[in-house]
Amino acid sequence: MRNRNRRTIFAASIILAALLAIPCIVPQPSGSASAAEYKMSTPTPAGIVSPDKVETRLGTLNFFDGFPDKASVEKLYDNLDFQRAVQAYLLALPPVSQAANRNAIRELGPTNTVVPIFEQLMDARSIFLTANTNTVYSWAWLDLSKGPLVLEVPPKVLGAINDMWYRWVIDLGVTGPDKGAGGKYLILPPGYKGEAPKEGYITVVQSPTFNLWIPWRSFLVDGDPKPGVDLVKKFTKVYPLSQAANPPQMTFVDMSGKPFNTVAPADYRFWELLDQVVQEEPTESLDQIRLGYYASIGIRKGKPFAPDARMKKILSEAAAIGDATARAIAFHTREKEAYYYPNSAWQLPFIGGYKFQTQPGVLNLDGYIFYYFLATGVTPAMEEKMVGQGSQYAWAGVDAKGNPLDGGKNYKLHLPPNIPVKDFWSVILYSNQTRSQVQTDQQFPTVGTQTKGLLVNPDGSVDVYFGPKAPAGKEKNWVQTVPGQGWNTILRLYGPLEPWFNKTWRPGEIELQP
Repeated sequence: MRNRNRRTIFAASIILAALLAIPCIVPQPSGSASAAEYKMSTPTPAGIVSPDKVETRLGTLNFFDGFPDKASVEKLYDNLDFQRAVQAYLLALPPVSQAANRNAIRELGPTNTVVPIFEQLMDARSIFLTANTNTVYSWAWLDLSKGPLVLEVPPKVLGAINDMWYRWVIDLGVTGPDKGAGGKYLILPPGYKGEAPKEGYITVVQSPTFNLWIPWRSFLVDGDPKPGVDLVKKFTKVYPLSQAANPPQMTFVDMSGKPFNTVAPADYRFWELLDQVVQEEPTESLDQIRLGYYASIGIRKGKPFAPDARMKKILSEAAAIGDATARAIAFHTREKEAYYYPNSAWQLPFIGGYKFQTQPGVLNLDGYIFYYFLATGVTPAMEEKMVGQGSQYAWAGVDAKGNPLDGGKNYKLHLPPNIPVKDFWSVILYSNQTRSQVQTDQQFPTVGTQTKGLLVNPDGSVDVYFGPKAPAGKEKNWVQTVPGQGWNTILRLYGPLEPWFNKTWRPGEIELQP
């Protein structure tokens, strides 16, 4: 019995010795071959460790145990700066558009004293984002940097105040607090702490920015713009609160028929305009994310914008890619909410309302980019349901088959009977390049209620024609286009009626003609 126990113990000892001779296998983290030699080694979870080489669209990136080499760092920083610059470009479309508009006005005279007005309407000579040919435009820029201003609004206008970041502040005129009667508004600058009288003013407006755009439209009376022009000239005033007892004279500059560019450049100069805005406006007036993007490419409040040669090259390319991206979003939107009808080219300008929010509190980036690339002026009055008031818009950039609208081809648009407007409607053509009125032999590239001699079909419907030459006998219903140039169009409804909102009335698609 004792010998048997000894043999058992001896055998167990042999087995134990054999087991101890087998090396302990610890999972090796990638790139760390010696980790098993240390007492505190543990398995590394998948996906954490960087390989020694990574093949990317930037080329091969090299690492020493997770540490990028110098060449890889240069590639990565160039890419990071470029990515941030492209996003900064897209996010900065609104303020740069505002800066281009304001700087154009400054050439006409001092801010707060000059009002450009299109006494005979805006025609195709003006480079201005999707402007209409139907109403008298007049607008002013306010500079609040020296204190509060009084704005006297004329009667019978439709307008709004937008801040320097192109956000809606308040409506003026028909859809504003004055209800179209006009009157005095007191405008306070950002952070104003002084006394602000309330008596004698329709309302007191606290501005988030020092610069404000004040556009409005006057309406024709029996086809004549003069009555509206006279009201604007008689009643429009801008003056410091301190001069309320003796307001200075305003200067009105008739811009009809004159070349006038307010559209922002899409090259390196874009960044210089953005820097102007960042320097002039309070940091508190914009969110930290957008300002962070601008700061990451060298545009910081209180500091000079002085990119080196490397960064200038990146910014120039980012502007080109930013512009191309905005055009892709504008002309090939992926947003289903943009389309007003199923299987249609007609889009609404506001995706997610005038705040561009298809989810509460969440900015719809493509909706934001789409609008500010193509248009100007933000107000709820252009997108909220206001039966018989304000205006509604439908935009189309392709034909019934989804093809680009070609200035060398002929098209037809059928508008069914009972076009749902209390006031008037129009169809205006715009250049895909400038997003301004197409420039042809026609002064006003439009057909609509105000067209003298407009042909209306026996059932009340209207056909509108587009092409290089008018169809015989249809000249009054024709808008000229240019071979080799693309175009897009906006259907405007002033005083829209219920059939527009409930979609029981629907415009036809733009049909290519033989």
